[in-house]
Amino acid sequence: MPQTITIDALCKKLRAQPGTERYLTAIAGAPGSGKSTLADKLAEALNDETPGSAAVLPMDGYHYDDTVLNARGWRPRKGAPHTFDVAGFAHMLSRMRANCDPEIAVPVFDRSIEIARAGARLIPQSVRHVIVEGNYLLLNQAPWDELAAQFDLTVFLEVPFAELERRLAERWGALQGDELITKMEGNDLPNARTVIRESRRADLVVEHFDAQDRSQCPSG
Repeated sequence: MPQTITIDALCKKLRAQPGTERYLTAIAGAPGSGKSTLADKLAEALNDETPGSAAVLPMDGYHYDDTVLNARGWRPRKGAPHTFDVAGFAHMLSRMRANCDPEIAVPVFDRSIEIARAGARLIPQSVRHVIVEGNYLLLNQAPWDELAAQFDLTVFLEVPFAELERRLAERWGALQGDELITKMEGNDLPNARTVIRESRRADLVVEHFDAQDRSQCPSG
């Protein structure tokens, strides 16, 4: 069984990593589990102690564009495993690990327009800790399973399904009726089940992470 860890202990574990080589930590979990919030908290805590030492690489930047999804009839399933450029993401992870460039531009998904912005974040060579976050980082099916070798540490956010459902309904609060049902039952919840059922075992598990709790990752 994977070890359960608190956010405080995870922060301390990353700070205590010996050496100077680049270190890639994967934060995986179902939609609504709080991956991006935890990744940001970890990076902030590491940077508070050693400025410029950590940055976040979001998997969501590798969504296929809507023009591709529409052409393939996949737009209603945007966010499912087959709607990402997995090969491109894998190449980026390899490039991050090699750390040969003065800086690397990475895409970032803009949730306000549901589109990835190319080159929206720069990760300098001086960054030691790259916190990679995404739903499918531990997915045990091709081609996602080829990512495993890139990570030094893997963390899974374990949140009860009912809580995930509540958070996702809140995320799509502007939708109503059939539109909300289609978004939830036709895409988000099936994706959540895929992550929960088909992810390989992580090194560490964080239970019941609350993205609204600002006190869970102390600095220093």
